Parts: sequence; C-alpha cells; structure tokens
Amino acid sequence: MKITILGSGTSQGVPVIGCNCNTCISDNPKDHRLRSSVLIESKGRNILIDIGPDFRQQMLTNKVNHIDSILLTHEHNDHVIGLDDIRPFNFKQNLDMPVYALDRVLNDLSNKFGYIFNDSPYPGIPRIVRHPLSFNVDFVLFDDIIITPIKIMHGTLPILGFRVGNFAYITDASLIEEQEMSLLDGLDVLVLNALQYRHHYSHFTFREALDVANKINSKATYLTHLSHDLGRHDDLLKIMPDHIFPSYDSLVIHIN
Repeated sequence: MKITILGSGTSQGVPVIGCNCNTCISDNPKDHRLRSSVLIESKGRNILIDIGPDFRQQMLTNKVNHIDSILLTHEHNDHVIGLDDIRPFNFKQNLDMPVYALDRVLNDLSNKFGYIFNDSPYPGIPRIVRHPLSFNVDFVLFDDIIITPIKIMHGTLPILGFRVGNFAYITDASLIEEQEMSLLDGLDVLVLNALQYRHHYSHFTFREALDVANKINSKATYLTHLSHDLGRHDDLLKIMPDHIFPSYDSLVIHIN
C-alpha cells in the first residue's frame, strides 16, 4: 500500500493570506501546506480521502491519473468543496465517481452542489454516485479492500476517520472514544491531526495529538492538518518523539 499526503494544512492552508509570520514566509516547500487530503494506492486502485479546494493542484502536482473512489470525513468546505473538479476523471475514465460518506454529509453535498444532483442535470457536470456509510461498520471496495469508517468527534460534530488494513487516517478530531480507540489497535501507520499549541474546541492540539498517538501506539504516526502557528517543519522535527513525524505535502509512505 502506498500513501501520499496530498495536503497537510488546515482550512486556511499555509501560507495564510496576508500573514508574514515565520512559517508563512518560509521558502521551504515542506512549510507550504495545502488543505488536508490523502491518496491511498492499493491493489492497483486509487482511493481519495477528502476533496478540498486544492484538489486540482494536488492531482497535477502528484501526477494522479485516475481516481477509483472517494471517501469523505465530513461536510466542511475544506474537505469537500473541490468536488466539481472530479470532472476530468469522469471524462477520462468514463466513470460515475463513487463517493462514500455519512448520510448527513451526502445530503449536505446535495445542498452545496445542487446542480450536480438536480433531477434534470445538464451535460458536463460531475457524475457522482452516492454511497451512505454507518459509524464503525466495515464496507468493502473492489471486492477485496476492507475499510472501517471510524466515528470520531470534531467538537460536537460526529465525523469519520478511516482504517484501511494497517493504515488509519484521522483528521479534524477533538475526541476519540474508547470504543473507537479499540478499532485502531495494531496499526503500522497513523495519520492524525494536530492543529496548534493552544487549546481549540474542535481539533486536537499538538500535545493532545502526541498523547493520542502514544495511546494508539502505531509503529509510526504522521501529524497533519498543521497550522502556521505550529511553526516550520524543520523546527517541528526537533521536538518530535522518535516514532512521530510532521507530515508535509507530497510525502509518500509505503506500508507492506
């Protein structure tokens, strides 16, 4: 399995518009963080988790030529608003794109993208097939890829993380209950959100993310959804435990 971090940033991205902080003025590409998303390549299939406003740029930068399925963690714009840019894959693959998400999220897509789901669609719009998911209930893609959609809390909003084999992706979490923690046993790689140092009501802080990562005890953990307030990549490396790393855009992780 091959994992590509397409975006490691927050809803504003890094650099932040109008900001001249030490992180935002960095010329290190690892400090340029697009909105969070990840690509899973397994058994010849490409599975995308989240499709934010930087989706087009992420596909071009990483030379992604096909997408076979999309999983959505939740309905916030930085995770779904790039959906219209799925059209080139519709055309190239002659595929109605499968999109998997909670019922609530699928309904929200109908409101955000009414023209896509209109009863009388016009030519050239994205072609989407919606598949509802349930918390903590496994489903199978392409006959042999088992995925667990894991309930996590984003403030007061229940959203999804995803486990695929010995890999798990969790973003925008502020709480993982004990029942769901048990679904994260035995991981080789965990990608987990860490927004900033100070308290936030709907995202793990840096310290909270380290505590959760240590509790899950994956062989390796990569922190994502990183704000400019966390500082530069090279400085983060200096304060990380041995098995925890800051992610960065276009980072590739291989899992046996």
